[in-house]
Parts: sequence; structure tokens; C-alpha cells
Amino acid sequence: MIDVSRIIASQRAFFNRGETRPATFRIEQLRKLKQAIVQNEQEIYSALQQDLGKSDFESYITEIGILLEEIKTVIRKLPQWAKAKRVPTPWVHFPASSRIIPEPLGVALIIGPWNYPFQLIMGPLIGAIAAGDCAVIKPSEFSEQTSRLVARIVKETFPEAYITVVEGESQISQALLKERFDLIFFTGSVNVGKIVMAAAARHLTPVILELGGKSPAIVDRDTNIRLSARRIASGKFINAGQTCIAPDYLLVHHQIRDRMVQALQQQIELFFGKSPAASPDYPKIINTRHFDRLVELIDSGRVIHGGKVDRDALFIEPTLIDAVSWDDAIMAEEIFGPVLPILTFETIEQVIPAINARPKPLALYLFSNSRKTQNRITSEISYGGGCINDTLIHLATPHLPFGGVGDSGMGNYHGKASFDGFSHHKSVLTKSFWFDNPFRYPPFKGKLKLVKKIMG
Repeated sequence: MIDVSRIIASQRAFFNRGETRPATFRIEQLRKLKQAIVQNEQEIYSALQQDLGKSDFESYITEIGILLEEIKTVIRKLPQWAKAKRVPTPWVHFPASSRIIPEPLGVALIIGPWNYPFQLIMGPLIGAIAAGDCAVIKPSEFSEQTSRLVARIVKETFPEAYITVVEGESQISQALLKERFDLIFFTGSVNVGKIVMAAAARHLTPVILELGGKSPAIVDRDTNIRLSARRIASGKFINAGQTCIAPDYLLVHHQIRDRMVQALQQQIELFFGKSPAASPDYPKIINTRHFDRLVELIDSGRVIHGGKVDRDALFIEPTLIDAVSWDDAIMAEEIFGPVLPILTFETIEQVIPAINARPKPLALYLFSNSRKTQNRITSEISYGGGCINDTLIHLATPHLPFGGVGDSGMGNYHGKASFDGFSHHKSVLTKSFWFDNPFRYPPFKGKLKLVKKIMG
């Protein structure tokens, strides 16, 4: 068994020496991380292909390019973010000045998932480095090849006392969660998120939880059907649907339902051909346990496209199903696979309460040209984030914070949000000795009226 207590003690000692605090140190580590990613590009492709069957193109846009862009942005902005910020001071405290000083939290634990096993480890790590923290990383054991590669890259790039990877099964995660960290960053399922939060509560450790949920795609009758279908199919079937912010179900206006289904079918064939099993651009399901779960969910409705499966190849064809109700099993849990149930609605007034009656989704996608409808959906439904007239791409910018709300998670990251999430913002008020107003000190008799005039 790995001695996790020793690793954490070593990192805490390293952190307490103050080496991570200068912005120049952090920028240099970010440059090292970027160089390591670039140098290992081919190895990353290979690991992701073995674990998930991803093409090089999909691996680059979803796992590598997104990281390189974020590192570039963070390096450019970090000197500004790391500076103390002067803020106003109420004149009643005169003479005084006020500052907010960002400082690193200490030692962070980053627990990553298997579906984007490189990006969803390295993305939070960028935030930890930028903030000046040390980090212990636990990759998913399900994506074995990528986990091994991440461990090697980190070991070759950083000292263990600064950043290290701990590989292993669930017992390792349990051992790590018994330790005291200064922040836990977890990406994964809602159920495991609850376990992480309960463990963190024992030490009053703050958490950032990036979970999931049932993210709807709403298609109103005034949309561009062809482009909507293309963008929904792309967002749903990339990584074979194993994406936390993939459209989990489709709510389409009943007047365009048939045309929308036809357009989706056409786009699936354009993307992956008549035989997706032979497509080099269509990934596989991570393992047999998830495969079997998805096959059971397909039986919740009537297959109107796809439905072919091959357990030996961990292949499930892009599948559309209808004849689904809100009470069916497929609508009770996050699908996390290439199966898209289709429901219809008659008015937006039906859609809003139906979504609000369920746990808050991590993402929401609206396809409509109506500014009124856009404003209603964004203002009347609570969700983590999303897009209007597209899917997924709100995640792929370092200028938008990414995170969930309610059951779909808490806390944000990417860009400045990552820096803030891995930092403590310390408030400091500096008072001068040259003047001291006596009204604040006892005895207080006769001073209340004056205080009310000053502070009221």
C-alpha cells in the first residue's frame, strides 16, 4: 500500500518553505507542463486510443489543445491575478487602506475521471500550479493507459514533494480521502461526489465538485433544423457520448419533431458512415460494466435509429430512441453514452417547469432564434452553464468559468476561476497611527446618535 501520509507530509513541508509563492516560479512550472504535454503528444494519442478508442483529432481538440490554450492564457494573466488588489475603505475607518491578497491554499487533492482522463486531470492542475499549491493527483483506474502516462509525465516534470501522481484502485482513493488536504477537486459522478464531500467534511476541507446530471437540449420550432441537428449530434456522440456535459435528452417542439429526427439521422451517417463500428472517428465504451448499463437503458424506449451493439468490441452505435416518458429508467439517471432519448413539447411554458422539477443540470442547450425564448430559458432555469444554438463549446474557453450547481456540482474552474478556486483571498486593512478617532472606544454614553449619522 502506498504511504499517502508520507507523501502529503512531504508536500506540506515543501509548501511551507514558500518556494511555490513567487509568480515567477508558478509561470515556470506552467511552461514546464506545457512543454511536457507537447513533447508527449504522440504518447497521449496512443494512451487515449487504447483506453477509449479516440482518434488523434478528437484527442487533440478535447484533451490537448484545450489545455495548451488555457496554459497560454494563464501564463499571460497570472502576474496580474497574483497581485494584491487595492479596494475602497469606508471613510469612517480613516486613515486606512484595504487590500485583497491572493494566496495559495496549500496541498490540493485532484481526483480525475476516466472519460477525458488527460484533460480533466491536467485542467485542474493548471489551476493548482497557477495558485501556488502543491498537488496530489489520483487518476481513474478505468483509463489505465492514460493514468500510467500521466504518472510518468508528472514524475519526469516535477519533484514528488511538489506534484505527484498516486495510482491505484478505489482503496487508494479511500486512503487519500482520510487525509487532511487544503482543497479537494473531484470530477465524477454525483454519488461519488457525495462520498468525497462527506470525507472532506471531517476536516472542514473545501471542495470543488464537477459532477453531472441530465443536461437537456431544447429545440424550438424557429430553429435552423439542419445546423441544430449537426451541433447536437456532434455534442452528443463525441467520445461515444461519455461526456458530462453531453446533451442527455432532447426536448423538441412537436411541429418539427419528424424533421429533426430525420436531420439527426442524416448527420450521424455523415459523421460516422453507414457502419459506425468501422469508423476511425467513433470511440468505444470504457468497459463492460458501463456497456451493460447502457444496453439496459436502450430498452427504455423505441429505437428509431442505431441500436446495434457489440460487447466484445465495447461498441454501441449512435442511438436515437423515442416513446420515452419522464418516468422511464433512462430519464432517471445520467446516460453517459451514445443514446439520445427524444421527447416533445408544445410550448416553452411546458419545458421550464418540467426541467425545474428535476435536479439542476450541469449544462443546458437551447436552439432558438427567439431572443424572448433565449432570455426566458437563461433567466428561469438554473443550470451550471451552456450554449445557445450550440453544444459543449462553453467548456472550451478559459474566459468562462465552468462548474455545476446543486446536484451537478459546486465551484468553478478554467482560467481566472481556476486561480480563484485554488486560492484564498485574504483581506487586510492597514490603519495609520497618525490619527485615532475616539468615538469607537468606551465609554459609549452620548455617542449613539453620532454613530448613526456617520454609519446610517
